[in-house]
Amino acid sequence: MPSTNLPQEAAASDEQFMARALELAAAARGRTAPNPQVGCVIVAGGRIVAEGFHAGPGSDHAEVVALKQAGAAAQGATVYVTLEPCDHHGRTPPCSEALIEAGVARVVIAAADPNPESGDGAARLKAAGIEVTTGVLREEAEAGNAPFFTAHRYGRPYVLYKTAMTLDGKIATRSGQSRWITGEAARARVQQWRDELDAIAVGVNTVLLDDPLLTTRLPEGRTPVKVIFDSMARTSPSARLFEADAGGNPARVIMFVSASADAGRVAALRERGAEVVTQSAEDGRTDISAALANLAQRGLHSLLLEGGGTLAWSFLQARAIDKVAWFIAPLLVGGPGRSPLGGLGVERMADGYRLGNVANEIIDGDLLITGSPRYGRKG
Repeated sequence: MPSTNLPQEAAASDEQFMARALELAAAARGRTAPNPQVGCVIVAGGRIVAEGFHAGPGSDHAEVVALKQAGAAAQGATVYVTLEPCDHHGRTPPCSEALIEAGVARVVIAAADPNPESGDGAARLKAAGIEVTTGVLREEAEAGNAPFFTAHRYGRPYVLYKTAMTLDGKIATRSGQSRWITGEAARARVQQWRDELDAIAVGVNTVLLDDPLLTTRLPEGRTPVKVIFDSMARTSPSARLFEADAGGNPARVIMFVSASADAGRVAALRERGAEVVTQSAEDGRTDISAALANLAQRGLHSLLLEGGGTLAWSFLQARAIDKVAWFIAPLLVGGPGRSPLGGLGVERMADGYRLGNVANEIIDGDLLITGSPRYGRKG
């Protein structure tokens, strides 16, 4: 709720206009990293006179886009913005300064900026005599900007773990065939995630067994950065993941290996164009937490984890999965098969990772269950 005490009618209007600002911010989902997605609405006389959103790094911030559109109408107006206006000189001048110069009377902010380098824009506005209200639809704003908040709070990308299995718990037949478990509609949802998230990650076993392209197959889609966890550098330089996507865009591949990886194979992967990073844990495998910190430092704030089961278990143990997207297809294949989640597993049910904020959706016959692991409360 807002931090400033307002009449009920005003609070309702604030939420209405902020909801519109959140819609605008979502228009650039997946295109703004390492910047946040931000929407802005300017209201004068009870009606919207200008709108804007941040389209991506180097472009005008949402407030500036809306102020340019509003012109003189911004004088004495109320500005609704989904994230606290910045107060520092980066690629663009401070938004706080632009709002002050425009003569706005009030600024309504959904969420405070977690990036200390952005400065305290709200304080700057207050010091200039502008009324500031904060916290309007804060939870919705933080959820919509989850990658940005995760990167600045935890120093790693926001991770969505996606997997699909048959009704009897298999991710492949006895011969190893895994295409396709789900239908076209479910796979289209996955393509949408690939387009929106900054990176996609798989383990070396997935590369060796499936030889995936890891591209986005949407007509106007963007292929994410491909991240491969391959402790012994077993990936072949001829793997399909090195190929350009359908639009001819070259693949960007980041590979995490351990210190014991063969130097010759590492050199061959670098020759193929991979960015090879050595991150070793005590057990000789790749250090997941260090690898994720490395990705965040590269400006990659979101990651789609697609497999396999051993890698997913490592992420879960590192408490690095923020959301699970689990498809279950009405299909029975029998046999031993492979599991969506590997590793040693837990000894007791009470030690399992229970999901919160669970939601269910039927997508053309396939069941999608989503939720967030509760790391602090197991069982």
